Amino acid sequence: MFDRITFNQNIMAGKACIRGMRIPVSVIVNQIAHRATFEEILQDYPDLEREDIEQALEYAAWLTKEEVVQG
Repeated sequence: MFDRITFNQNIMAGKACIRGMRIPVSVIVNQIAHRATFEEILQDYPDLEREDIEQALEYAAWLTKEEVVQG
């Protein structure tokens, strides 16, 4: 489902990262939240691809899906 998001206990203590690199998804999402453009992020992290940023946002959106169960 998220082929660019990886988890490895030896990289960033197992946090969700981009393709096994030391670039956590949270860093990308935080930059977008602070109005960085894709181009600015790609310039700051030359190893990233546009698809990495897109999938980081998709993953963050997936994490925020909530189900309210009323008893």
